[in-house]
Amino acid sequence: MPPPATFRRAEVLGAPGPRFEEILTSAALDFLARLDSAFAKRRADVLTERRHRSDRLASGSRLDFPRATSAVRDDTNWQVAPPAPGLTDRRVEITVPPERGAALDALHSGAQVWTADFEDATSPTWENVIAGQLTLLDAVKHRSDFAPSEGGEDRLPTIMVRPRGRHLDEAHLTNDGRALPAALVDFGLYFFHCAVRQIDQGSGPYFYLPKLENRHEARLWNDVFVLSQDLLGIPQGTIRATALIETVPAAFEMEEILYELREHSAGLNAGRRDYLFSLLKTFGYGTDFLLPDRTAVTMNAPFMRAYAELLVRTCHRRGAHAIGGMVTHVPGDDPANHRAVRAKVRLDAGREAAEGFDGAWVGHPALVPVCREAFDGVLAGRPHQIEDRRASSDIQPSDLLSVRRAVVPPVPEGIRTNVAVALRYFDAWLRGRGAVALDGLLEDTATAEITRTQLWQWLRHRLIGRDALLGLIDQECSALVGERPDARVAEAREILEHTVLSRELPAFFTTEAYRRHLVHRAESPS
Repeated sequence: MPPPATFRRAEVLGAPGPRFEEILTSAALDFLARLDSAFAKRRADVLTERRHRSDRLASGSRLDFPRATSAVRDDTNWQVAPPAPGLTDRRVEITVPPERGAALDALHSGAQVWTADFEDATSPTWENVIAGQLTLLDAVKHRSDFAPSEGGEDRLPTIMVRPRGRHLDEAHLTNDGRALPAALVDFGLYFFHCAVRQIDQGSGPYFYLPKLENRHEARLWNDVFVLSQDLLGIPQGTIRATALIETVPAAFEMEEILYELREHSAGLNAGRRDYLFSLLKTFGYGTDFLLPDRTAVTMNAPFMRAYAELLVRTCHRRGAHAIGGMVTHVPGDDPANHRAVRAKVRLDAGREAAEGFDGAWVGHPALVPVCREAFDGVLAGRPHQIEDRRASSDIQPSDLLSVRRAVVPPVPEGIRTNVAVALRYFDAWLRGRGAVALDGLLEDTATAEITRTQLWQWLRHRLIGRDALLGLIDQECSALVGERPDARVAEAREILEHTVLSRELPAFFTTEAYRRHLVHRAESPS
């Protein structure tokens, strides 16, 4: 743990809004400053090491299971903490942004868990960030329409919070002149205001950890948890966190990540959409990792099967939940479409249940009963299948990277679809919406990252010409104006062209786009 650091109260540069003062209290700002002062240098070191590792991998360095931690993997005696209250049965988790309407739907959906997603499903405007915290506070306090029905017949889902990744800043809050890490803002405000209330209600402060790349980043989060619990006088081990395995480097350190978090661990999640993005970003400079259209890469691809199998085996070996990925389909109003979507979801969730997962994510309330039915059939009255230590093949590093069999050149319609989805998502994101339904699929930051990265890769390897791509962008911009006269087409196009036409692939579209388009500071800091 770092030694106590001197700190100033975090300063608010964002504009005031309705009830913002309930979240941005002096005590809460002090808490954020304490966390930032304690961990700012280590966070900077993490980001520097990420860039160095990315450069090494782009230059041909190979990924492998770390030799330095073989003792952790070989030791059969350690286990993570047993499931915390409210986290034993996780067969259906609904993941939506902490917007009031979406939160109400999620809390009355019948899911076991609601994940309030600040990371991929939220456009990080200042208003959305603080309003999201107010939504969580109201939900935890059971204010007005967030209250359970009389008689308590509808059990509300356990709440988990997915903060933004460590690479992002929250420019509207500063400490000692620097922007606070967005991850600490999302985590810290929720923990400060809601942790004790959740404990008093028989639950606890639970989180999802996005974009981890290795055990060192998991250890940093664990140290944040330890200090946070100390500052609020909460017993150690009360916080629980599920780490999303959504980067390729993290797939090679699953056991190590569980080990670093073990007192606070709530398992691992197969964040498969971000995982594909990470694969493209990590190895996109070479031709061995040219993937077809994103919808054609399923969990049946050999490298994705190896990833899922390793995750389930690792979790169950250590007594942890293995949670499956997001069901991306969105039911429409047409009855035939609704039936078709339900059938696809039933097939996808059934596959994950049969593979040993203990639950899965959905992004729409109507899909909760479909997913539950699939898991009910496999769990057969059990809350999970952690005890299932089925024999499995010995996954090798090469299995996780066996992409070559999936390499297929893009087709014209796939290229056009990627342009159309990216532009429409960027427009929605600029207008404050982080999750949108496009052509029957739920699109969020992860899918936008995949589409623009594939376009960059196809352009780099001359599978599409620059002029042809710009022509497609022209056509789709005109189509977007026809669909939405209020669309922010020029800004959406700027984001797309910056992230696709650059010589070097930007690590995330959100980093620069946030600074250029979503930072609106008040004239007078509050």
